[in-house]
Amino acid sequence: MKISEAHPSLKSYRPSLDYRRSIAVTGKGGAGKTMLATLMIKILARSGKRRILAIDADSCVSLPYALGTIAGETVSEIRREIIEVPEVKRRIADQHIRTVMKNALVAAKGFDLLVMGRPEEPGCFCAVNDLLRYGIDMLSQDYDITVIDGEAGPEQLNRRVLKNINTLLVVADLSARSLQAASTIIKVALGHGRVNVEKAFLILNRFQGKRESINKIAQEMGLEILGYIPEDANVSQYDGVGRPLLELPADSPSVVAVRRILRQII
Repeated sequence: MKISEAHPSLKSYRPSLDYRRSIAVTGKGGAGKTMLATLMIKILARSGKRRILAIDADSCVSLPYALGTIAGETVSEIRREIIEVPEVKRRIADQHIRTVMKNALVAAKGFDLLVMGRPEEPGCFCAVNDLLRYGIDMLSQDYDITVIDGEAGPEQLNRRVLKNINTLLVVADLSARSLQAASTIIKVALGHGRVNVEKAFLILNRFQGKRESINKIAQEMGLEILGYIPEDANVSQYDGVGRPLLELPADSPSVVAVRRILRQII
């Protein structure tokens, strides 16, 4: 696999530290986090002005399907090979870990995709895990924006992906259980010493009704709402037939809403 060449003018340029951004998406299962991550990648990639790295950090590995691309060699497979195959361990020892991570990338139109794969198996492999995370952190420095589709909680972002997250978006629907889960995730993210999250916001998905009432509930729970994504029949239709959400039309209600959310982040 090779680095995407969708934007030739960006091949030799390196993002400045002031501009580089990492956005992680998490939330209770089924809340719509992969949809949000996909639409952010879609909008950012279409602009053609920034280098985008997409990371699927969910062990379910659903982001490639939503993006309409394939999953290359996963980071968990690299990890297993380092541990179990001496030849691979020697070969990787002769390369910079950043190069190893580049070889796992899948190039798509306007973005590159890295898939984490399955979580760690039982056992202590801290040195290997730290090496891989360092490689991902180094790799992300070649991109303006890194968008991470994570699992339901921020801890694995620190353990398996990046140690610093600029913006954490927690997706929830209007159910009490989903909102409570979002509240817990945000409190852990902002209060956990090992996870460096600068800002965390709530995104309400499949939103219907008046904002005033839900704003009051969110305020009582200590949640800051960054945006609302309305019920979108197109999303249900695409999911139903297995069509990539990346292909949603630009005027689809969910795409319009995510565009508004991005304007507040980027």
